[in-house]
Amino acid sequence: MASSGRLLLLAVVFQVLFTCLALARGTETLELCDRVAERVAAEAGIPAPVLKAISLNETGRKQGNAFRTWPWTVNMEGKGHWFDTRDEALRYVFKEFKRGARSFDLGCFQINYKWHGRHFASIDEMFDPLVNARYAARFLTELYHETGDWSRAAGAYHSRTRALADRYAQRFERFLTKLGAQAGRLPAPAGEQDIALAATAQTSAAIPDIPDIVGPPAASAPRKERSNGYPLLKGGGPAPPLGAAAGASLFAAALSKRDGS
Repeated sequence: MASSGRLLLLAVVFQVLFTCLALARGTETLELCDRVAERVAAEAGIPAPVLKAISLNETGRKQGNAFRTWPWTVNMEGKGHWFDTRDEALRYVFKEFKRGARSFDLGCFQINYKWHGRHFASIDEMFDPLVNARYAARFLTELYHETGDWSRAAGAYHSRTRALADRYAQRFERFLTKLGAQAGRLPAPAGEQDIALAATAQTSAAIPDIPDIVGPPAASAPRKERSNGYPLLKGGGPAPPLGAAAGASLFAAALSKRDGS
């Protein structure tokens, strides 16, 4: 009887430990996008709330009593999926890739494979939260220098169609407010330093856009294509100008379903 009691006690202890570890991993994952946003913001010299608000706009969902980002998020051809682990997300993406899917968004900042994949060594690398954040930060910095305003830069990150950009920017500003910041009072990028993208060793001619994934293609002058040093990622054609990709985005379009405000 004593032996059985000890075995039962050990089983309970192991179950408690397993549960605690699972909860710790879950909390760590919930904080992952915010942590990389803070790190990359410091590297790039841009306000951390800008990156955090973009990530909330792209991947945020209700989790418990809070609206939180999630790094293992995939928008596959307009349908959103939140996976428990990176491995599960990658297995799903690879399966869909083999099926022929090319228009999908990955990670904390929902980088689109079809238009941006050639700037990364692999799909796996695109999903790396730090690499994903660095790419988004560099692009947002360029958009700030173009627009002179973080809200307009955020809108252009999503779309060049005015109505869609304005809607996205308004939601971006609401997230900034929740983060204790205001777009008009945030400082400009600290410098012109080039954020090192792990995906490419070439000098950037022009970072392609996060495409307009809600509206119809918009006419715009073509941009010079960046050279690609990764043969496996060639063959996708040149990147479109800002706001030139058709499709659907769960994260910025279906605002009424999960606004978080």
